[in-house]
Amino acid sequence: MCPYHRAMATETLRTVCNRDCPDACGLVATVEDGRLVKLGGDPAHPVTKGFLCSRTSQFPARQNSPDRLTTPLLRDGSGFRPVSWDDAISFAAERLLAIRAASGPDAILHYRSGGSLGLVKSVVDLFFELLGPVTVKRGDICSGAGDAAQEADFGEEEAHDFFDLRNSRGILLWGKNPFVSNVHLLPLLKEAKGRGARLVLIDPVRHKTATLADSYVAPRPGGDLSLALGVAALLFETGRVVPDAGSFCDGFEAFRSLSLSKTPAAWAEDAGVEPEAIALVADTLCDRPCNIQVGWGMGRRTNGSAIVRALDALGAITGNLGIPGGGVSFYFKRRGAFDTSFLTKAAARTFPEPLLGREILDAKEPPVRAVWVTAGNPVAMLPDSATVARALETRELVVVVDSFLTDTARRAHLVLPTVTLVEDDDLVGAYGNHWLGASVPVVAPPPGVRSDLEIVQLLAAEIDRRTGGGVEAIAPRLAGTARDWKRRLLRRVEPFGVSVERLERESVRNPLAGEVLFADRRFPTPSGKMNLLAATPPPPEEEPGYPLWLFSNSTERAQSSQWAGPPPAIVEATCHPDAAPGLADGSEVLVESAVGSLRARLRHDPLQRRDVVLVPKGGHFDSGTCANALVKARLTDAGEGAAYLDCRVRIRPL
Repeated sequence: MCPYHRAMATETLRTVCNRDCPDACGLVATVEDGRLVKLGGDPAHPVTKGFLCSRTSQFPARQNSPDRLTTPLLRDGSGFRPVSWDDAISFAAERLLAIRAASGPDAILHYRSGGSLGLVKSVVDLFFELLGPVTVKRGDICSGAGDAAQEADFGEEEAHDFFDLRNSRGILLWGKNPFVSNVHLLPLLKEAKGRGARLVLIDPVRHKTATLADSYVAPRPGGDLSLALGVAALLFETGRVVPDAGSFCDGFEAFRSLSLSKTPAAWAEDAGVEPEAIALVADTLCDRPCNIQVGWGMGRRTNGSAIVRALDALGAITGNLGIPGGGVSFYFKRRGAFDTSFLTKAAARTFPEPLLGREILDAKEPPVRAVWVTAGNPVAMLPDSATVARALETRELVVVVDSFLTDTARRAHLVLPTVTLVEDDDLVGAYGNHWLGASVPVVAPPPGVRSDLEIVQLLAAEIDRRTGGGVEAIAPRLAGTARDWKRRLLRRVEPFGVSVERLERESVRNPLAGEVLFADRRFPTPSGKMNLLAATPPPPEEEPGYPLWLFSNSTERAQSSQWAGPPPAIVEATCHPDAAPGLADGSEVLVESAVGSLRARLRHDPLQRRDVVLVPKGGHFDSGTCANALVKARLTDAGEGAAYLDCRVRIRPL
C-alpha cells in the first residue's frame, strides 16, 4: 500500500482507529477525490464487525473542519502568526538547547498522553531521552490505580480472551457502561445473555446499560469497596469460598479477617445498599463461571486500587480464576505484542500526572522552563484545570503538537500541526481485546502538516546541526520511515507471521496472548501466588458544604482534542430532583466545588441517586464548560492515578 492514497474518484480504504478507546476499531473509509466523506466499521474485523461508535462515525466533519491547523503557529503578542516549518523548527531547537545548556535537561518537561495510542509515537519519547533525558510524567490519570492493583495481585495486568465471555454463566459489570465506553462489548454481552448468562450492573450512576442488565445495584459513590468486602464476608460466613483458595493466594487469612471485621449487613450499610444486593452479587459469583468486568471508573477514586484489589480477591476466593468464562477483566495488555526495547525509560525526574500543574509550578533546582506536549490536551484533561493552565502560562517555552487549537495549544509559544487518525501511519494494540492493527493514511494530510515522527526527526536534525552532532548525534537514532519503525516494533511477533503488510490487510490477534489466564493457578509474582488485599485506605477527606458527588463521565459526542467540536453554550448537569431542591428542571445553575465552578443547565432524572450530579467528561476550559475545572488534583491510593470521582460539589441558582 502506498504511503498516501490520492483518490481521483470514490475509493473504499481500510485503516484502524488509534484514539484512546478500548476497541481499536477496524475502519472503512470512503474517500472522494482525496477527501474523507464517511467512516464505517470494518465488517471483516472480528470485534468491530461493521459498526462504530457515534464519535468515530462523525469524525469526517472534524477531519474537514475549517478549524484544522495546517501551518505552524508562533506566538505574537496575545495571538499567533503563521510561520514556515524551517522557522518553527529553528525556534524550537534554539530555545530547547539554550534551556538545556543553562539549566540542564530536567528543566524540559515532555508530556505525552493518550490522544493517540499509536506505537510509533514512542519515537517521540526516544527523542526526549536522547535530548536529555528530560522530565516526564509518571502514573496514569485514567488507569493508574487499576494497573497497580492487578500488578500487585497477579504480577501482571492482562485479561481473558475477549470472546471468552461466551463461556460465562454470570457477568458482573462493575462500574462499566459499554454503551459509551466499550460499544463492541455489547454484542458479546447480548450473546452471553442469550445463552443464559446473568448480567448484573453495579454503578452509582444509572445509565443505559441498566436496560441490558438482569439486575442493577447502585452503591453510594465510593461504596464499591464496602460492597465487595460485604460480598466476601457473606461468602466466608456461608462457607462458599473454594477450599483451595489458601493454597494459591498469599494473604488469605488477612483478607478473611478484613472481610469479617464487619457483618455483611454492616458492609451493606457502608455501601449504601440493601443486604439483598450483597446476596445477589455473591450468588452470581458462585454460579461459576463468572467474569467480573471492571470499569475504568473503579480506579478513579482515592481508594481506587483497593476497590480493584477487592474485586480481584472476589474472583479468586470464588474459584473464578483460571477457568474459561471467569477472570477479572480490567485491561488487555495493549503493548504486549510490541518491541519498545529501544526506549530506556530514562528520565531526569518524574512528576505524577494528576498533579502535573502543581508540580510544574513548585519545581525547583531546576524549575521547569519548557514544556513539550504530544498527543494530549492537559488543560482540559487533567484535574484542576486552572492550575494546569497557570503552570503553562508561566513557562518560558511551551510547544504543543496537535491538529486543533485546544485549550492547551492556546497557551503555547509554538503550535505544530500534526496528522489526524485517517492520515496517520502507525500500529495499534487494543486494550479492550487482543487484536492488533495498522493505521494507514487513507487521505493525504494538508501540505503544511507533519506527523509526530517527522516533527522530531526534523528537530533532531536541526539540533545536530547546531551542536555538531558527532557521537552524540540524535538524528541517526531516529532515522527511518514510519513503516521502518512499524517493522522494528513488530519484532516480537514477526516469528508468528505478523508483519506490517499483513496488518495493513487485516487485524491479527496478538499471538503472545493466552486464552485463559492463570489456568495453572501460578502467577508471575515472587511467591508464585496471588496476593490478596489486607487493609483498606483511609476514606477521602470530608468537604463540608459540598453534598453531591460529581460524575464527569464519557459521552458519545467527543473524545480527545482531535474529536471535540465547538464548545456548547452551556453544559448539562443531571441529578435527581431532590439533589437540587427548589431548582426547576431546565433552569440555569452553578455547579461549584472547592477549586472551581461552571455554569450548567439543570436536568432532572428521578432514576439517579440523590447524592450524585452528572456532567459530561472533558469540555473546554476557556469557554467555561470543562468538568475538570471542578476536580481537585489528588492521587489514588496506588498507581498515581487521578481521583476524579472523589470530587464533591454543590448546585445553586445562577
